[in-house]
Amino acid sequence: MSDNIDNNVSDREVIEAALFAAGGAIDAATLAKLTGMKKKQVIPIALGIVEEYASRETGIEVIDLGERYVMQVKPKYTDMVRPFAPKELSAPMLRTLSMIAYHQPLIQSDLVDMRGNSAYDHIRELKERGFVEALPHGRTKILQTTSLFADYFGLESNDPELVKKKIVELSRLQSGQSGLNKWLGRRFIGVTPMYRSLMDLCGIREYRVINAYDPTEEELDELEDVYKLVISKGYAEKVSKYYDGEIIEVSSTTFDDIIDSIRLLENVGDTEKAESSIELIADLKERYASKALVISKKVRPATDMVARIVSDLRLGVSSTGIVIAPDYGTSTDGVEVSEGADILVPTHKNLDGDLLDRVCSKYDAVIDGLRNFEDS
Repeated sequence: MSDNIDNNVSDREVIEAALFAAGGAIDAATLAKLTGMKKKQVIPIALGIVEEYASRETGIEVIDLGERYVMQVKPKYTDMVRPFAPKELSAPMLRTLSMIAYHQPLIQSDLVDMRGNSAYDHIRELKERGFVEALPHGRTKILQTTSLFADYFGLESNDPELVKKKIVELSRLQSGQSGLNKWLGRRFIGVTPMYRSLMDLCGIREYRVINAYDPTEEELDELEDVYKLVISKGYAEKVSKYYDGEIIEVSSTTFDDIIDSIRLLENVGDTEKAESSIELIADLKERYASKALVISKKVRPATDMVARIVSDLRLGVSSTGIVIAPDYGTSTDGVEVSEGADILVPTHKNLDGDLLDRVCSKYDAVIDGLRNFEDS
């Protein structure tokens, strides 16, 4: 036995006292160091204490966690004695710990970006309580949970996947399902409804569909969890009134527009999926150009939008050609563009389906309309 321990005190009593005082699990190696014994000598004593408490009619139990031992209140009494227990982690502190546990290993500066400067105080206390360790990483630190964290939350080990599952469970209790993302510091790409299918083309799974043009109070809250927002080109000024993160403006009039949109998001999507989608779209574009090869009629595009479709289809253009115009009537400049047109191209407000379906509908409208003129 250690020279620091009174000779009248048994090793068993020292181990029992240590378990009582710890408030968490103690491993066999630590107990061996405390008593001055070898680890293989400590383990039978600790197991004897486990068995002794199991045979007693008492509100306390000692649990074997695999060469780690913890003395605790039996589960059936925990609610009754909770008012007398040491102060639990505050909600802000628990939220900081949740973010560390969920994202670990987490760079300290990234945590501060998510939680603000108050995170420094939280980190210091969490380290003092033994829940978190901070390892040097350049000018900052890497944060991760400890085995004491696992003991505190009743986990079998500090395995990151077990920890993540437990944190999601605790976070739901604290904030409900709707607040889970904010609680865990998870952030998403936001996308307006029309561009939902663009996310699939890019292979982006973590996204939220939000009406960012005229958001409700609930949608404004959702925008706080968004770090990139995908909107239609030309609406950035309007959307910036509600959102101060990165805005990505995209278009989807032509096949090339969709390809360009995928390229804008390739650094946050699945590269293999994005390239596969681009190949598919490029092939569709060529198929439509092939369909238009047999059309001899020349056309006159009424707008730039139509001109780009006409260019893709490689149609002949003439000032006296068949007039093709979008179906939206009056432009934002107050010009009537649809009146007197020979062929109307449907615009997004009059189309259903995903982005590719909508683009195909526009090209189909031009080709089918011209074929009708060829047959007449």
